[in-house]
Amino acid sequence: MIIMRDIRRKEKAITDRAEIKSILLKSKYVTLAMCYDNSPYLVTLSHGFDPEENICYFHCASKGKKIDYLKNTDEIWGQAFIDKGYAKGECNHHYASVHFQGEVKFVTDVREKRKALTIMIDQLEEDPELRQEVKKKQLLETALKRVTIGKILIREMSGKKG
Repeated sequence: MIIMRDIRRKEKAITDRAEIKSILLKSKYVTLAMCYDNSPYLVTLSHGFDPEENICYFHCASKGKKIDYLKNTDEIWGQAFIDKGYAKGECNHHYASVHFQGEVKFVTDVREKRKALTIMIDQLEEDPELRQEVKKKQLLETALKRVTIGKILIREMSGKKG
């Protein structure tokens, strides 16, 4: 069981759920922590966040260390981070972050894979014309059947900014 603690520096806490979700929508990457046979592992992934379902989607290879760990346990701890830069002359850093706990499930349904990739492409690809080109390639039925998509069902999350 993972215990969510209250943030020590209350003035840095983000308590508004909409603001916390906006960080997940604005960030390009999440870092996931997982454990297998008492050995920790971290991986940073690009992602797409569905705020209505409270789900982060990611795509990955169908084999590898991350898959091995997630097959052992689907429980993860994650972080999304927006770097707002070093505060010169203050020995401080400006940022916004979200920590979350949840479980990873793999998507097998082609319709859900299409939804997941659409969310990811819309969040990650800034150029609208290029976004459409990427969708034409990535949302083909053959591509959807091949791609491995994970979804993080977020149960708990907290935010912090400085």
